[in-house]
Amino acid sequence: MSKNPLNDLGSSLGEYLREQRTAAKLSLRQLSELAGVSNPYLSQIERGLKRPSAEILQQLAKGLEVSAESLYVKAGILDAEVAPLSDPPDVRGAIAADPALTERQRKTLLDIYESYVEDTPRQ
Repeated sequence: MSKNPLNDLGSSLGEYLREQRTAAKLSLRQLSELAGVSNPYLSQIERGLKRPSAEILQQLAKGLEVSAESLYVKAGILDAEVAPLSDPPDVRGAIAADPALTERQRKTLLDIYESYVEDTPRQ
């Protein structure tokens, strides 16, 4: 059993943030600048050492272009059943998180997806 009670929650949130950041092809430093969160603090969140506030999660969601609700659920702030499904599905995150895919398959799928959406205006 873990000595730090944040480890289980923090690591799943941290892993999710890292997957989203990687899928968005952002470095830790780039996301930190986009979200207005310090690079060391973001690193601690990804490693499960810090538990961010709802405001920080909101900033990270904007930087990653994902729904804040998805981050709130991962952080345990919202229940998954209560979280509204207001945003479209996060294709990049789903590809990054799929354990059945190899890294090469993930990259290929992301490249294909990006080629379709780069010319399509966001709604």
